Amino acid sequence: MRRRGVDFRRPVKRRFSSAFWFALFALVVLLLIVVLSREKRPASRPAVAHRTYRYSNLAEGLNVTEEMLGPYSITRQLTDQISLAKSYVVIAKENNNLQFAWELSAQIRNSQVILSNAAIRRTPLTASESETAIRNMALLLFQAQQLHYDSATSIMKLKAKIQSLEEQTHSITEKSSKYGQIAAEEVPKSLYCLGVRLTVEWFRNSNIQRKLPEGRQTMEKLKDNDLYHFCVFSDNILATSVVVNSTALSSHNPASIVFHLVTDEVNYAPMKAWFAMNSFRGVTVEVQKFEDFTWLNASYVPVLKQLQDSETQNYYFSGNNGDGQTPIKFRNPKYLSMLNHLRFYIPEVFPMLKKVVFLDDDVVVQKDLTPLFTIDLNGKVNGAVETCMETFHRYHKYLNFSHPLIRGHFDPDACGWAFGMNVFDLVEWRKRNVTGIYHYWQERNVDRTLWKLGTLPPGLLTFYGLTHPLEPKWHVLGLGYTSVESHVIEKGAVLHFNGNSKPWLKIGMEKYKPLWDKHVDYSHPLLQQCNIH
Repeated sequence: MRRRGVDFRRPVKRRFSSAFWFALFALVVLLLIVVLSREKRPASRPAVAHRTYRYSNLAEGLNVTEEMLGPYSITRQLTDQISLAKSYVVIAKENNNLQFAWELSAQIRNSQVILSNAAIRRTPLTASESETAIRNMALLLFQAQQLHYDSATSIMKLKAKIQSLEEQTHSITEKSSKYGQIAAEEVPKSLYCLGVRLTVEWFRNSNIQRKLPEGRQTMEKLKDNDLYHFCVFSDNILATSVVVNSTALSSHNPASIVFHLVTDEVNYAPMKAWFAMNSFRGVTVEVQKFEDFTWLNASYVPVLKQLQDSETQNYYFSGNNGDGQTPIKFRNPKYLSMLNHLRFYIPEVFPMLKKVVFLDDDVVVQKDLTPLFTIDLNGKVNGAVETCMETFHRYHKYLNFSHPLIRGHFDPDACGWAFGMNVFDLVEWRKRNVTGIYHYWQERNVDRTLWKLGTLPPGLLTFYGLTHPLEPKWHVLGLGYTSVESHVIEKGAVLHFNGNSKPWLKIGMEKYKPLWDKHVDYSHPLLQQCNIH
């Protein structure tokens, strides 16, 4: 066959080479990079401006000038020299190099005058006017380094100084605590005088003894459960008088109130004399001494048994124990006083009563307390205000929960409560043998491993699960050691001066003393004779 001619052939399609396509792709990528870089560039400018603005605000807050921020600031150099020189002055004095310390102090004053003059005229320091001061200060600082006042030495000496100051602070704090504790424990001379004078009056004046209402009608009142019975265990005559007087003044019916006071042999006669000489709006007052309680003996009462133990006496009274010195707050004989522990024997003290309100002698009553006797304790023994809120504590603050006996029986986060104003259902007390529970725990704390001191820890153990919470208004605490808000005091029924700052002491808190003073008749002849004011 013959081939067709060239003019009749089909035209061939032309194709771009791969090099062309690669070049085109590279161009597109390059254009994208240029476009993206142009878009990012304006976005970075505001960040720089924002940072500059932030630094300018910081500079204003630090009270610095533009000149001080410069890399060659004369003012900053002079200020740094002064700061370093001040530390060297302290170290020089510690090394008894008083001449060098004086030279540094003089140069510091000279540099401060130069800075002050520049600040007054509001112009930057010049090199010519500060050159001499900077040079002289530099020479002294180099001299300090030659005297081994370098940074390492300075740090070591300052650390030693800080440690010394901390030790002094600790010593002063310990002495303050010790003297405060002694002041709180000691009987003021004026109160001692009152006790002596009342004792003399009691035995010298038979008319006072006849004034005591001890007839049949009075004896019936002492065991009449239709009346309102209060008990106070104290050896402080004036404080007890304030409790009785404030309760009488706050009561709507004082004639229905009976106060049972228990004291010791020493204060028995003066206590009876005081309450025979003074009337309290018809309130019936009974005074007893715990030495007359025949059941109160070492075979029945663990505290009395502990008092006879030489180790216990050494711990509380001599201040020594097996581990060294006894802490000052533990060395208070009141923690083993029977008047302090008698609160655990109320059913034995008052065998005919069914319900009583227990009051400490450092309280002031400013509301009628008779409604306390109608509160339903829901089968509990103790009605008390809980203290686990705010600054007060829970069980783990009072008891040693590392001991298995405590850890196995009690909740460490259980809410604590306060002695000082308590409603006791004596019928339930006897039914549950609460005094026996107290004996159980007291006997197991002979070595003081369950708790260290006081009556509150054994009270928390004894009345665990047997305490009914009362409204906080019934018992306001803290007036003897801290600040209490005025509206809380105003609403409170019983104000408790718990703490070392008792209102009858000179260390009492002045702002709360008037609450107590208004229930004391300072015009009384015996109070004036004993300089009680």
